Amino acid sequence: MTAHSVYVHADESCLGNQFQNRANPGGAAGLVEVWRDGAWERRDYWISESDTTNNRMALRSALEALRHLKRSCVVHFVSDSQYLVKGITEWMPGWKRRGWTRKSGPIENLDLWQALDRSLAGHDMRPSWVRGHAGHPRNEYANDLAVRAAKELTSSDGLVPSGFEEWLAEQRERGRYLDFMEFLPPNEGSASG
Repeated sequence: MTAHSVYVHADESCLGNQFQNRANPGGAAGLVEVWRDGAWERRDYWISESDTTNNRMALRSALEALRHLKRSCVVHFVSDSQYLVKGITEWMPGWKRRGWTRKSGPIENLDLWQALDRSLAGHDMRPSWVRGHAGHPRNEYANDLAVRAAKELTSSDGLVPSGFEEWLAEQRERGRYLDFMEFLPPNEGSASG
């Protein structure tokens, strides 16, 4: 692990997607972790939009995380959005080679994809996918932040002290995540981390 590795667990929410002809508020959020001096330093972020889509919020979750990094980092970015992870790893390189076009028509959220491309230029982004709502505590926490942002239409206005440890303690009182080792360094935790 390099000295400048950052771990981001991000998620998005869009309320009311099942309804047409009405605003669908959304949120994007993340848990940012840095392993320093034998302990995790954690921060949270979240944003919202009053009328949006899940895919747009997934892109915003990555953009917002990168916006707060002050130096070049290896970014281990974990999301349950296949749209975002495949977009970064598979689709975006081809779109760029073809002048930001694709064979099957316009690129959805092109402005955000291009902004993400610019934001990635200074970092080594290593995106990975996890199944949503499948017992990954960091993903579930990011989901809770995103849903709350969408419901309340709020923003953290930057990185703020994380509530992950308190959230995890509450979950454990309900019998969840008892095998999750939140204090271990990267790659030494349980499979659910």
